[in-house]
Amino acid sequence: MTAVPLQPPRRLVPFTLDGTETRVPEGSTILDACRSAGTDIPTLCQGDTLTPKNACRVCVVEVEGARTLAPACSRRAEEGMTVLTDTERVRHSRKVVLELLASSTDLSTTPRAAEWIKEYEAKPGRFGADAARVDEQPKIDNDLYVRDYDKCILCYKCVDACGEQWQNTFAIAVAGRGFDARVSTEHDAPLTDSACVFCGNCIEVCPTGALSFSTEFGMRAAGTWDEPAQTRTTTVCAYCGVGCNVTLHVQENEIVKVTSPHDNPVTHGNLCIKGRFGFQHVQNRD
Repeated sequence: MTAVPLQPPRRLVPFTLDGTETRVPEGSTILDACRSAGTDIPTLCQGDTLTPKNACRVCVVEVEGARTLAPACSRRAEEGMTVLTDTERVRHSRKVVLELLASSTDLSTTPRAAEWIKEYEAKPGRFGADAARVDEQPKIDNDLYVRDYDKCILCYKCVDACGEQWQNTFAIAVAGRGFDARVSTEHDAPLTDSACVFCGNCIEVCPTGALSFSTEFGMRAAGTWDEPAQTRTTTVCAYCGVGCNVTLHVQENEIVKVTSPHDNPVTHGNLCIKGRFGFQHVQNRD
């Protein structure tokens, strides 16, 4: 049995959220408080297993007395603070961010992106059809996962998961500057010639589908990917004795991809290559 250490109780911090007095445990972010209160805040680069990077800026809110808007994913709630999440200034900022992202990258597989674009009346098309598009072919250099950088918003989550925050492999990093900045292996080598250990933890944190299982990429291309029809079953990986939880995504009685619960005390959403990709034997009928 895994021992889960209990944390000491935290002091509650009182502050005002959209005109309502509220209290959250000390150390909570404004985004945590909004979610507890049922306030919907759009997020892209925020990840529950990674340190906030403040890259996308789509979650900004207005803090009374502050000169600039604050990213809700990283700004901690403070005693006496007054936060407004739906002012004209906030909505305009989110609209512009969504327009810039959607005009330069493909958000077609980003969960809720179309909903937010509609809600904030963003018009990505006003920058023209070829506005700062990456326009690259998907990189398919191995059998396990695909890199489609047309969908990358440069949130750095994959770099952090591969690097110091989880895997410590450092197989990928951000190369280039400005419009030429992109996530890359060293010297843009194929993944099979890089330091990648194919744990797939970068896929787990990618918010836009720029990194995806080969199975998912192929099924989307064929028009057979049907996420609402998929079932999810969480079980224990049988490859070793660590006891990692794996969640099997099954469509038409076939495992199409494997994830891991982010709140699991053993994995925190991370897996090794066997847990992430070693599911083919389950459905091998030869």
